[in-house]
Amino acid sequence: MSKRFAPRWILAACLATGFLGGAAFLMTVGAVTHPTGNAPAAGETPVVSPEGKELLTAFSTAFESAAARVNPSVVPIMSEQVTHVANPFGSTNDPLRNFFGDDFFHRFFGTPPGEQKQVVHALGSGVIVSKDGYILTNNHVVDGADKLTVVLQDKHKYTAKVVGRDPQSDVAVIKIDASDLPVAALGNSDDARVGQWVIAIGNPFQLMHTVTAGIISAKGRSSVNLADYEDFIQTDASINPGNSGGALADLDGNVIGINTAIVSPNGAGGNVGIGFAIPINMAKSIMHQLVATGKVSRGFLGLLPQDIDPGLAKAMNLKDTKGCLVGDVNKDGPADKAGIKRGDVITKFNGTEVENSVQLRNLVAEAGPGSDANVHVLRDGRERNIVVKLGERPKNLAANTTGEPSEDRSAAEKFGLSVQELTAAAEKALGYHNEHGVLVASVKPESPADEAGIQKNDLIKEVNRAPITTVSDFRKAFEHVGKGESVALLIRRGDNTFYVALQVTS
Repeated sequence: MSKRFAPRWILAACLATGFLGGAAFLMTVGAVTHPTGNAPAAGETPVVSPEGKELLTAFSTAFESAAARVNPSVVPIMSEQVTHVANPFGSTNDPLRNFFGDDFFHRFFGTPPGEQKQVVHALGSGVIVSKDGYILTNNHVVDGADKLTVVLQDKHKYTAKVVGRDPQSDVAVIKIDASDLPVAALGNSDDARVGQWVIAIGNPFQLMHTVTAGIISAKGRSSVNLADYEDFIQTDASINPGNSGGALADLDGNVIGINTAIVSPNGAGGNVGIGFAIPINMAKSIMHQLVATGKVSRGFLGLLPQDIDPGLAKAMNLKDTKGCLVGDVNKDGPADKAGIKRGDVITKFNGTEVENSVQLRNLVAEAGPGSDANVHVLRDGRERNIVVKLGERPKNLAANTTGEPSEDRSAAEKFGLSVQELTAAAEKALGYHNEHGVLVASVKPESPADEAGIQKNDLIKEVNRAPITTVSDFRKAFEHVGKGESVALLIRRGDNTFYVALQVTS
């Protein structure tokens, strides 16, 4: 088939698909009939009843109205970043440079020997949240930018400044010097429902103000390695590069999420029907703090939360896997001072039932430092309520750590694995009686640790023949391991022990 006719064939297929889908929808609601009142026979032209036409019109109008309401408040954000790269003609000893002379190269390239500036352009989206120019977007849209330009729907361009960024949630706020701007209506993401129709608005592939439609595929998505604090809305509304920071809205025209990322197998970069948006309730909370203070303060319990799998639930005589197991408690931290102990199961936080560790981290963070939190725990089969005065999470802590600075990460984390203390409950559940070591909590797919065959729940007993007892021991063992060096780990899995060699690659 020639390229000339391919678009017509694709258009015909799309029209046919749309017609068949629409006919099926109408038949479902009883809107397709035969003039005699019976269902259309094979080969006959279906007739849409007045009721069906009215339903289709209302359905289409809902999308049109939502798009018209949200579109003016979604803006493209163009970023520029100046980078320094090696001059293509090398150093002052380059033969070509010596032949033509430095003046020639400076005249045509404008850079001194061995140095060249390059401007990198990128495009994202943002949502106007105030008439005087505050715009909500993603941190990764503005991170590292030397210049930000916002273009309104009337083509006016404004230089924007960064008000505040929060890399841990991938939320940022910027501002332009303007007034009487079209402001988005921010909805309540807690009311969003799986299966609900939504539209995504942004600027994918430099196609400004593109509107796509789909449904909410899931809520509360976490552990997708996009941010430290994750509670994503998943949608199949088409999201592509350039949509980041744009709006995910319901059919009433209320923004319920900030589009953030897509799943892109093999790095293809296009939409495959799996996109993620930050719930607007989370984004609003962070936005208010960034506007007020330029930073985000989060509540801090000072403990290591663990999810409960069926094995742990059975070993600890729990009725189900709901809740969050306390794997460790920071000495003299808020939880320790209040009396929370290792092995407690947190079932509620400030009246909200806790399903897993990610939810607990988000609830604690949102509660804020200095507040009194009611923590409902299960200990030895008995329920009790403990009041904890939350601290402020140190800024150098990752979301899933208890006290180790994320900037001081050991070389072990470069292998793609994380570890946790070996608790009494884990000893009993996994059969590691009277053992020492640290437990492998997770292994990143396709990482060096994964390729070496390390698995979750493996017990690491030694690093380079040195015994390991705590997470602190494990981290210290890697403090002086550099790129290209190898380490030997003694692993116990079940009743067997074996060594694994890993090499630092970054």
